[in-house]
Amino acid sequence: MKLYYAPGSCGLSPQIALREAGLAFELVKVDFATKQTDKGDYLKVTSKGFVPALALDDGDVLTEGAVILQWIADQHPQHALLPPPGSRERYTALEWLNFVATDLHKGMAVMFSPLVGAASKARFAEGNLASRFVHVDVHLRSNDYLMGDSFSLADAYLYNVLCWPPRVGIDLSGYTAIAAYMARMGQRPSVQAARQAEGLPNA
Repeated sequence: MKLYYAPGSCGLSPQIALREAGLAFELVKVDFATKQTDKGDYLKVTSKGFVPALALDDGDVLTEGAVILQWIADQHPQHALLPPPGSRERYTALEWLNFVATDLHKGMAVMFSPLVGAASKARFAEGNLASRFVHVDVHLRSNDYLMGDSFSLADAYLYNVLCWPPRVGIDLSGYTAIAAYMARMGQRPSVQAARQAEGLPNA
């Protein structure tokens, strides 16, 4: 398998997932500006041009981070990276995956956009994003992970997205449960290996 990524992007979470599952894969770095890799035109891999993309051994290509995470979990259920399909717990995990994807990931995209002015970004961070951070922080005050006591791939995605706020000047230190969670996640070998592979500093 090949995982296409860009350093510091949402490609970190599927890389964490692959490492949690103990799967062999090749990392292929994508240049966002040129849509090129050292192997050629990334648009030939996926016409979307976004990362992540997971090229499977049979030639198929999966895109969309939350979908890739579910595929990894379902192909290797022995690792219990997500609850079993059809279980009530699975739908709770999907709630969290969707929340991270739509409320946090898309929200952070606003903060990175060159088309949004500084004043608008500040208002958005203080309103929309802050309320989402509070929601996560309250949950984590009584849970080590999103699904309770056990790590799941929803945590891989949440960790990935929560690495971004400091890059745009959002201080998360006041959210004490989030801060403890990020420190806890940063101790996982899969997270440390993924960060090292992308050339990111230690968490």
